[in-house]
Amino acid sequence: MELRVLEYFLAVTREQSISAAAESLHLSQPTLSRQLKDMEDELGKQLIVRGNRKITLTEEGMILRKRAEEILDLVRKTENEINISDDMISGDIYIGTGETEGMRLIASTAKEIQEIYPHIHFHVVSGDSVDIIERLNRGLYDFAILLGDIDTTKYDSILLPCKDIWGVLTREDSILASKKEIHPEDLWNEPLILSRQAMNSYGLPTWFKKDMNELHVSATYNLIYNASIMVQEGMGHALTLDHLVNTTGDSDLCFRPLSPSLELGMQIVWKKYQVLSKPTEKFLNRLQEKF
Repeated sequence: MELRVLEYFLAVTREQSISAAAESLHLSQPTLSRQLKDMEDELGKQLIVRGNRKITLTEEGMILRKRAEEILDLVRKTENEINISDDMISGDIYIGTGETEGMRLIASTAKEIQEIYPHIHFHVVSGDSVDIIERLNRGLYDFAILLGDIDTTKYDSILLPCKDIWGVLTREDSILASKKEIHPEDLWNEPLILSRQAMNSYGLPTWFKKDMNELHVSATYNLIYNASIMVQEGMGHALTLDHLVNTTGDSDLCFRPLSPSLELGMQIVWKKYQVLSKPTEKFLNRLQEKF
């Protein structure tokens, strides 16, 4: 399977039309159709369903689209690292992270690096730990910031000198806002908005002292900004980490910590035996000096 054909395939999925993709690629439609058919024959699977107006992907086609995007991203990343001039430190650093105040430490370090090497660029992508670790293992991220107790036997790591505190984001006019701290029983009969990952990790199931299936979960979220809007609209109280939503000034939201206190440590990790590019090496050296 050639990289060129993968690019053709992604162009077709992007345009949802073989004719439109052929035009964008400056190919004839028969040539592009033949390339796609040859790829399907090679894989022994139908990838595209050709309709009158647009194409749709089969299940195998959707799998290939995801993998093709990752393969081509990794190829471009590798080419950029190899083509860096010997006399100039430049390039890209990719970091996967959950939403955490600990990102401030990484950002301050990144700023210090860019003051010395202005041609180093940082790309930060937020997600849950499962997605982040998967992309780290595939070489799509250089570093990952992981929260809580993580098995790091496959990685090198630096423990960051900060902790996140779990609490409840709620409206100022809610019954929970009058409390200084939130106990498990305070939430047993309240509508809750939980992060998808936190429902089964980070110590929350133990903290609740109750089967999570017995709680009133009105919604789940991936990014806390969207959860904060649901809180404002009265859908429930969101369990989240402190400092992620502004609750000062004229905000109609407030944050109340959990009791007993529930804290999360964090570390930045990278693959063992990884060959570091010049930018990642400079960044890692600075992290090690600081922390």
